[in-house]
Amino acid sequence: MTAQRDNMPSDTEATEPVEETPVEEQPVEQAAADSRRPAGLGVVGWLRWGWRTLTSMRTALILLFLFALASIPGSIYPQRGVDPGQVARYFQDSPTAAKWLDRFWLFDVFSAPWFAAIYLLLFISLAGCVLPRALLHVKEIRRKPPAAPRNLLRLPHGEAFEGDLTVEEAAKRLRRRQFRVVSGSDWVAAEKGYLRETGNLLFHVALLAILFAVGAGALYGYRGNVLVVEGDGFANVVAAYDRFMPGQRVSAESLRPFSFTLKDFEATYVAAGAKQGQPLDYSAKLSVQESPTSTPRDFDLKVNEPLDVDGTLTYLIGHGYAPTFKVTDGKGQVAYEGPVPCLAADQATYTSECVIKAPDAQPLQLGFLGRFLPTTVPNGDAWVSVFPGAVNPTVQIFPFGGDLGMKSGVPQSVYQLDTDGLKPLGKMSAQPKPLAVGDTLELADGAGKIQFTGVREWISLQTTYDPGRLPALLAASAAVLGLVLSLTIRRRRVWVRVRDGKVTVGGLTRTEGSGAAFSAEFAEIVTMLREE
Repeated sequence: MTAQRDNMPSDTEATEPVEETPVEEQPVEQAAADSRRPAGLGVVGWLRWGWRTLTSMRTALILLFLFALASIPGSIYPQRGVDPGQVARYFQDSPTAAKWLDRFWLFDVFSAPWFAAIYLLLFISLAGCVLPRALLHVKEIRRKPPAAPRNLLRLPHGEAFEGDLTVEEAAKRLRRRQFRVVSGSDWVAAEKGYLRETGNLLFHVALLAILFAVGAGALYGYRGNVLVVEGDGFANVVAAYDRFMPGQRVSAESLRPFSFTLKDFEATYVAAGAKQGQPLDYSAKLSVQESPTSTPRDFDLKVNEPLDVDGTLTYLIGHGYAPTFKVTDGKGQVAYEGPVPCLAADQATYTSECVIKAPDAQPLQLGFLGRFLPTTVPNGDAWVSVFPGAVNPTVQIFPFGGDLGMKSGVPQSVYQLDTDGLKPLGKMSAQPKPLAVGDTLELADGAGKIQFTGVREWISLQTTYDPGRLPALLAASAAVLGLVLSLTIRRRRVWVRVRDGKVTVGGLTRTEGSGAAFSAEFAEIVTMLREE
């Protein structure tokens, strides 16, 4: 009871409440809360975190995967830099889809901003990841193998035997097996497999070199596309290209001054059987002049066998037909005469479509839509082509007259004819009678006539100069070599202790998953050391 009374508050304490001091206690609680709150990274901390994340191996692998993934659309959709004719045909066949694809640069994948962003991030990531690792690897190579542990039998691989082996003899035998050896008074330490990390670094440095070579090629190289008809020539100047894509460091004087003439083009197809019409070979016979003062030489240009002039490569990438016409206007004047390249609407039979424009014709400007049939056969009331070779060439003509709009200043495609402001010349039919070579079609209203005079062929070429091509090839070879080294070589250590006629051997592998292979090698090493 006494203890309880002592613990009870007095009358004064009961009647007079104790005043609280929130002003003094609140700062203490706030300070405690502030001490528990994590400190912010700050600007420098966030920058350090971003750099470490970007230069980590995981980020580099993710960017490498994205780089490969971003290249896939370049092989699915036609590219303007390779075949602008296919791109134009895509716009003609699927205008809505082509418009949306073009908004996302899918016809110019390798010059798209998002592709360049992945490329630059991958370059920075690999550089920041590989270079520090290379410096550490150099230090690791120069470091001596560690001394032997106290108890070698506790290692994953260990064995002891009696023998007269000396430290010098053990070191000599291990060096014979290409080990790096360090010895002490009664022990030998040996290590092997440094090339594994060397191969790993070589692989990543080679990837960095490939990216650098590709960038140098894009900066100092150029590409150009041109269409050449049989009998015509080409000179490697900017004005001769239908499409020219130079690097930022390329000028008109950078182009190699060569020229050639297309003397003949021959396409060979399977003539009969289940594979009738399939191509066998394409060959373009050129007369090449490598400089303005050199002697012309003959060259057979084929697929994947480009013309090489001082590192400038000219590839054969496409072909088609160019029927020749002679257009005479209503006043008897020749308004147009020459070949007209046609685009294949059917790759199996090379049924092609072309446009002939005669803006100088009088009294009406003349325009024609043509359908070229290489091997024509009747099919009911229609005519079709059954073979891609020009066995029985004909052309169906759809004539129009009026203002072609070529003086309006708005550029026009040579493969399209806007018929909105034109009137048909005569009765239009879905299947007009085709003209054979030498036939003439008289136009209605005295507008003139058009004659189908012959058939030529055209080829589309891509000329490229890429100074990073050879360095990229060498870097790719180095990447393969580095990958082989990193996958086949194992890092391992062996220690030998010689004491009082007893030899103890211990081994340790530093590569995961190579224990079984090292067990066999360790047994060979022990057998070698036990030999008298």
